[in-house]
Amino acid sequence: MPEDMGGAHPVDSVISAARKLLGERISTNRNIREQHAHGEDTQPHVLPDAVAFVENSEEVARLLGLCHSAGVPVTAFGAGTSLEGHVTPVLSGITLDLSRMRRVLEVNAADMDCFVEAGVTRQQLNAHLRDQGLFFPVDPGSECTIGGMCATRASGTNAVRYGTIRDNVLGLTVALADGRLIRTGGRVRKSSTGYDLTRLFIGSEGTLGVITEIGLRLHGIPEAIVSAACQFPMLSGAVETVVSVMQAGIPVARIELLDEVQMRASIAYSNLPGLAEIPTLFFEFHGTPVAVAEQVRVTEEIARDCGAERFTQAADAEARAHLWKARHDAYWAALALQPGCRILTADAIVPISRLTEAVLASREAITASGLTGAILGHVGDGNFHTVIIVPSEPDGLARAWALDRTIVGIALGLGGSCSGEHGVGIGKRQFLEAEHGQEALAVMRAIKSALDPRGILNPGKIFPDQTNPGVIAVA
Repeated sequence: MPEDMGGAHPVDSVISAARKLLGERISTNRNIREQHAHGEDTQPHVLPDAVAFVENSEEVARLLGLCHSAGVPVTAFGAGTSLEGHVTPVLSGITLDLSRMRRVLEVNAADMDCFVEAGVTRQQLNAHLRDQGLFFPVDPGSECTIGGMCATRASGTNAVRYGTIRDNVLGLTVALADGRLIRTGGRVRKSSTGYDLTRLFIGSEGTLGVITEIGLRLHGIPEAIVSAACQFPMLSGAVETVVSVMQAGIPVARIELLDEVQMRASIAYSNLPGLAEIPTLFFEFHGTPVAVAEQVRVTEEIARDCGAERFTQAADAEARAHLWKARHDAYWAALALQPGCRILTADAIVPISRLTEAVLASREAITASGLTGAILGHVGDGNFHTVIIVPSEPDGLARAWALDRTIVGIALGLGGSCSGEHGVGIGKRQFLEAEHGQEALAVMRAIKSALDPRGILNPGKIFPDQTNPGVIAVA
């Protein structure tokens, strides 16, 4: 048990001290606590003892110092869109809501970089940049915060050309467990000095420190953008097209796969005229008009060779926006297939040469399970998702989790990873040893112990031997 502060319960003492700092911005209201008891996942909900709405890095650091002294758990919270239980406060304590930290601190157009607070979203940043000919490309689909994207090492639809969040971060401001603030990286595009602390915190899921400010690379808005939808009678033809396009070195900006189940859901939900309920690839091409035209031509040739039945282009902004909104709404479309049911999303990644094998084996596993599930994903880098509809029967969630484990096992068996972008959180902890080995996990634990000796930062996440005691579903 954490030690007491002045004879009072440690959490109560921290809340009392935090009120002097934040006033009414620390809340014990049950409704607010319930809103912060979970993300967009199927993990049991757990109420935090209080929710602190912070507005700058210094407030985060001071609160962490209070919690460190008292041994009170702290869980960082952005938009609440995580999919593996990252924001569930499994040991209660204080939830640190950074969603009010939404300032774009600095934009350097000549150097194509910017600095933002952790609560800024991709959509907000790109709206701020729209008149400067620049954009931020990392696009996980949901309206998540950039701080949360850094914490989970997010990816998304543009990663095949522009890289993941890891590739687009120049530096960070991080509040450590004991209340110290550090700054990592800088504004230069490369450096050979010291340990790469920036990459250490990217993907650490709030277990090593709380990211409060981020320096980002920006990119020029392409001169020409063309999207395309390509449909196949067989799922194998769609996946083989992806592999061939990538091996041909075509610099596509996005390649998204939607299988026949997902297309059925998306056509009903998003109204996609002219498209059939068959496996489909969504493409996007960036560059000069001449370069884009050549990319489209070669891609269509490859797709036709792999059995594509139709290849339609969308060059105007409205048509492109509708196509990609349908892709981003795929989760909600799948949810609408069986109203009232929940969804479990599996997230795996394999080497591109094993993608066809992984996707087809996953499709077979879904069929064998008797559950309804769709396959989609950012397949240009080998990353695919399975959207599993959880049946309403008493054993429905257990069956869905069993299918998830089967699909992850397929990916690991093909030299892949249990997560290409969703992260570990609670849901993928059991696979870490199989993927990384005991010695690598021991090094990770040593780093965790050095930076968070009292274990207050997002406890119960990432490490497979950290259990989830006392989990109580929210009433």
